[in-house]
Amino acid sequence: MRILICEDSVLLREGLVRLLEDAGHEVVAALADTDGLEAAVARTAPDLCILDVRLPPTYTDEGIRAALALRASNSALAILVLSQYVEERYASELISAQGGPLGYLLKDRVADVAEFLGSVQSIAEGATVLDPEVVAQLLMRRNRDDRMMRLTERERTVLSLIAEGKSNGAIAGLLFLSEASVEKNITAIFQKLGFDPDESGNRRVLAALAHIENNGGHTPPNGQTGVAR
Repeated sequence: MRILICEDSVLLREGLVRLLEDAGHEVVAALADTDGLEAAVARTAPDLCILDVRLPPTYTDEGIRAALALRASNSALAILVLSQYVEERYASELISAQGGPLGYLLKDRVADVAEFLGSVQSIAEGATVLDPEVVAQLLMRRNRDDRMMRLTERERTVLSLIAEGKSNGAIAGLLFLSEASVEKNITAIFQKLGFDPDESGNRRVLAALAHIENNGGHTPPNGQTGVAR
C-alpha cells in the first residue's frame, strides 16, 4: 500500500515510516506540516494519508482541516487521522462527509502495533475505524436523536450490533435470522434515519453514531469502533 504521512514530531514520523515499511507498505512522502500536502498527494498518488490534527504553524487544527480539504478534492482517498486530540467541530464534519474510507485514532490509546497495522489495512480496504473515545467526545455535544423513536425494537437491536462493528452475517448469527432479514432491517433503519442510498459509503457509521448518541455516548467497552460493511 502507498502511504503518505503528515506528522510534525520527527520521532513519531520516522517511527511510523519504519513501522509501515517493515510491514511491507511504501511510504511515498513524510511531511512535517501541510505545506505542499495537496501537491504531494497529486504527485505520489497515495492509497492512504495519515495526518495529525495539530500541525505547524499554529498547532491547532491544521491537520484535520487539511484532511477535510483532501476529502473534498480526492473523495475516494482513504484518510487516517492519528492524534492526541479530538477536534470536535472538524472531526464531526469529516466523519459525516461523503467520501472514501476513514479512521480517527488517538495516539495514547494505540497500545498494540499489530492492531494498529490491522486498522491501517482495514481503512485502506474500505472500513471506517473510530476510537470509541472519539465517538464519545463528539456525541457529548449533541442532542438526543428523535428519529430513533421511529425504529422497532428489532431494528434497534440490529442497530446496536451495527454500532459494535458487527457484519450482516454476524448479526444474523447472533439474532438467529437470515442475512436477508438482517438486510431488510438495515434498509428500514437507513430509511427511517433519513440516510439516502447515495450515502452508502458512510450510512453504517452514521447509523452507528446516531445509536451511540441516543444512548448517551455509550460505546463498546474496549478497543476501536470498527464499522463493518
